[in-house]
Amino acid sequence: MTVAAAASILWPMLAQIGWVFMLYAWLTVVRMRAVRRGEVEFACFVLGREEPIGIARIARNLANQFELPVIFYALVVLLVALGRVTAVDVIAAWVFVAGRVVHTLVQTLTDNVPLRGQVFMINFLALVVLAAHAAAIAFEALGHSLG
Repeated sequence: MTVAAAASILWPMLAQIGWVFMLYAWLTVVRMRAVRRGEVEFACFVLGREEPIGIARIARNLANQFELPVIFYALVVLLVALGRVTAVDVIAAWVFVAGRVVHTLVQTLTDNVPLRGQVFMINFLALVVLAAHAAAIAFEALGHSLG
Protein backbone atom coordinates (compact mmCIF):
# COMPACT_ATOMS: atom_id res chain seq x y z
CA MET A 1 0.00 0.00 0.00
CA THR A 2 1.29 3.42 -0.87
CA VAL A 3 1.36 6.40 1.45
CA ALA A 4 -1.26 8.02 -0.80
CA ALA A 5 -3.60 5.05 -0.34
CA ALA A 6 -3.21 5.22 3.43
CA ALA A 7 -3.70 8.98 3.40
CA SER A 8 -6.89 8.65 1.35
CA ILE A 9 -8.72 7.07 4.29
CA LEU A 10 -7.24 9.52 6.76
CA TRP A 11 -9.16 12.38 5.11
CA PRO A 12 -12.60 11.10 6.10
CA MET A 13 -11.28 10.37 9.60
CA LEU A 14 -9.93 13.92 9.86
CA ALA A 15 -13.26 15.22 8.52
CA GLN A 16 -15.08 13.34 11.30
CA ILE A 17 -12.71 14.80 13.88
CA GLY A 18 -13.31 18.25 12.41
CA TRP A 19 -17.05 17.68 12.64
CA VAL A 20 -16.70 16.90 16.35
CA PHE A 21 -14.65 20.09 16.86
CA MET A 22 -17.38 22.05 15.06
CA LEU A 23 -20.00 20.54 17.37
CA TYR A 24 -17.99 21.60 20.43
CA ALA A 25 -17.80 25.15 19.07
CA TRP A 26 -21.52 25.21 18.21
CA LEU A 27 -22.48 23.91 21.65
CA THR A 28 -20.26 26.48 23.36
CA VAL A 29 -21.73 29.34 21.32
CA VAL A 30 -25.37 28.38 21.92
CA ARG A 31 -24.77 27.85 25.63
CA MET A 32 -23.06 31.23 25.98
CA ARG A 33 -25.90 32.94 24.08
CA ALA A 34 -28.52 31.28 26.28
CA VAL A 35 -26.73 32.49 29.42
CA ARG A 36 -26.31 36.04 28.04
CA ARG A 37 -30.00 36.19 27.15
CA GLY A 38 -30.90 35.08 30.67
CA GLU A 39 -32.62 31.90 29.46
CA VAL A 40 -30.47 29.74 31.74
CA GLU A 41 -27.66 29.95 34.24
CA PHE A 42 -24.34 28.19 33.81
CA ALA A 43 -25.37 25.80 36.61
CA CYS A 44 -27.99 24.17 34.35
CA PHE A 45 -25.17 22.73 32.25
CA VAL A 46 -23.72 20.74 35.14
CA LEU A 47 -26.00 17.77 34.44
CA GLY A 48 -27.80 19.14 31.39
CA ARG A 49 -31.24 18.40 32.82
CA GLU A 50 -32.63 21.89 32.45
CA GLU A 51 -31.06 22.83 29.14
CA PRO A 52 -33.34 24.29 26.49
CA ILE A 53 -34.27 21.62 23.94
CA GLY A 54 -32.15 23.11 21.15
CA ILE A 55 -29.05 23.04 23.32
CA ALA A 56 -29.84 19.58 24.67
CA ARG A 57 -30.10 18.23 21.11
CA ILE A 58 -26.62 19.51 20.26
CA ALA A 59 -25.19 18.18 23.54
CA ARG A 60 -26.76 14.75 22.92
CA ASN A 61 -25.46 14.65 19.36
CA LEU A 62 -21.99 15.54 20.58
CA ALA A 63 -22.21 12.64 23.04
CA ASN A 64 -23.25 10.40 20.11
CA GLN A 65 -19.95 11.29 18.42
CA PHE A 66 -18.19 9.19 21.05
CA GLU A 67 -20.25 6.08 20.47
CA LEU A 68 -20.27 4.57 16.95
CA PRO A 69 -17.47 6.84 15.63
CA VAL A 70 -15.04 5.31 18.13
CA ILE A 71 -15.31 2.05 16.21
CA PHE A 72 -14.79 3.99 12.96
CA TYR A 73 -11.55 5.49 14.26
CA ALA A 74 -10.28 2.10 15.42
CA LEU A 75 -11.03 0.44 12.09
CA VAL A 76 -9.38 3.22 10.08
CA VAL A 77 -6.24 3.08 12.21
CA LEU A 78 -6.20 -0.72 11.98
CA LEU A 79 -6.51 -0.76 8.18
CA VAL A 80 -3.79 1.88 7.82
CA ALA A 81 -1.50 0.05 10.26
CA LEU A 82 -1.97 -3.20 8.35
CA GLY A 83 -1.40 -1.44 5.05
CA ARG A 84 -4.65 -2.84 3.65
CA VAL A 85 -6.75 0.21 2.76
CA THR A 86 -8.86 -0.31 -0.39
CA ALA A 87 -11.01 2.01 -2.48
CA VAL A 88 -14.08 0.35 -0.94
CA ASP A 89 -12.78 1.26 2.53
CA VAL A 90 -12.31 4.89 1.51
CA ILE A 91 -15.81 5.07 0.02
CA ALA A 92 -17.30 3.46 3.14
CA ALA A 93 -15.40 5.93 5.33
CA TRP A 94 -16.76 8.92 3.39
CA VAL A 95 -20.28 7.46 3.50
CA PHE A 96 -19.89 7.08 7.26
CA VAL A 97 -18.80 10.71 7.69
CA ALA A 98 -21.52 12.05 5.39
CA GLY A 99 -24.04 9.99 7.34
CA ARG A 100 -22.76 11.44 10.63
CA VAL A 101 -23.23 14.97 9.29
CA VAL A 102 -26.78 14.19 8.16
CA HIS A 103 -27.44 12.46 11.50
CA THR A 104 -26.33 15.61 13.31
CA LEU A 105 -28.60 17.79 11.20
CA VAL A 106 -31.61 15.52 11.73
CA GLN A 107 -30.98 15.15 15.47
CA THR A 108 -30.28 18.81 16.19
CA LEU A 109 -32.80 20.48 13.88
CA THR A 110 -35.82 18.14 13.93
CA ASP A 111 -37.89 15.85 16.13
CA ASN A 112 -37.92 13.17 13.43
CA VAL A 113 -36.66 10.15 15.36
CA PRO A 114 -37.59 7.59 12.65
CA LEU A 115 -35.54 9.53 10.07
CA ARG A 116 -32.66 9.74 12.52
CA GLY A 117 -32.80 5.95 12.86
CA GLN A 118 -32.72 5.53 9.08
CA VAL A 119 -29.72 7.82 8.80
CA PHE A 120 -28.05 5.91 11.62
CA MET A 121 -28.41 2.74 9.56
CA ILE A 122 -26.38 4.37 6.77
CA ASN A 123 -23.58 5.03 9.27
CA PHE A 124 -23.89 1.56 10.70
CA LEU A 125 -23.79 -0.18 7.32
CA ALA A 126 -20.74 1.82 6.23
CA LEU A 127 -19.04 0.69 9.42
CA VAL A 128 -20.07 -2.91 8.74
CA VAL A 129 -18.21 -2.69 5.41
CA LEU A 130 -15.03 -1.53 7.17
CA ALA A 131 -15.39 -4.14 9.91
CA ALA A 132 -16.02 -6.90 7.37
CA HIS A 133 -12.80 -5.99 5.60
CA ALA A 134 -10.88 -6.04 8.89
CA ALA A 135 -12.45 -9.41 9.74
CA ALA A 136 -11.51 -10.79 6.31
CA ILE A 137 -7.91 -9.73 6.93
CA ALA A 138 -7.98 -11.45 10.33
CA PHE A 139 -9.37 -14.68 8.85
CA GLU A 140 -6.82 -14.55 6.04
CA ALA A 141 -4.03 -14.26 8.62
CA LEU A 142 -5.55 -17.08 10.64
CA GLY A 143 -5.59 -19.28 7.55
CA HIS A 144 -1.92 -18.57 6.89
CA SER A 145 -0.97 -19.39 10.48
CA LEU A 146 -2.93 -22.67 10.43
CA GLY A 147 -1.80 -23.71 6.98
